[in-house]
Amino acid sequence: MRRWLLWLPLGAFALLVAVVASGLMRPADRAVHSALAGKPLPAFTLAPSVPGKPGLSSTAMRGQGPRLLNVFASWCIPCIAEAPQLLKLKQAGVPIDAIAVRDTARAVQGFLARNGDPYARIGDDPQSAVQLSLGSSGVPETFLIDGSGVVVKQYIGDIRPDQVDAVIADWRAAR
Repeated sequence: MRRWLLWLPLGAFALLVAVVASGLMRPADRAVHSALAGKPLPAFTLAPSVPGKPGLSSTAMRGQGPRLLNVFASWCIPCIAEAPQLLKLKQAGVPIDAIAVRDTARAVQGFLARNGDPYARIGDDPQSAVQLSLGSSGVPETFLIDGSGVVVKQYIGDIRPDQVDAVIADWRAAR
């Protein structure tokens, strides 16, 4: 009668292996869902990051039709990789504003000179306060904002060449 107790640890171990294996077999949801999607932009006003470009505010982003808000930094390697895609989006007519995070005017100017300038306005966020209020945890990140200042979609990481057409389609759908 007590012999079955000897098999109990083996049965528990087999059950544990089965649970772990089933978890490994199921594909994970890798999509990052924005907490701001469907909500208005948080209120902010940022001074210009570079001379000759206006700064940025949440109120200025309302009433102008949909646009992209790109969070970037001159020291960010993926931001360099993303630059050609942002230029393609600009050429397709997509308006793009930006927030320069923890950067200097000189470094941002150098970045734009080397990689092109797709931005209509660039706000300076020296302490990442606005970046954090957007729910952005890193650079680059891009938000699609509709004409009433509501976040439609968030693109985590750099926009890759194979995503450009989808971003344009999302922008057109937000009009």
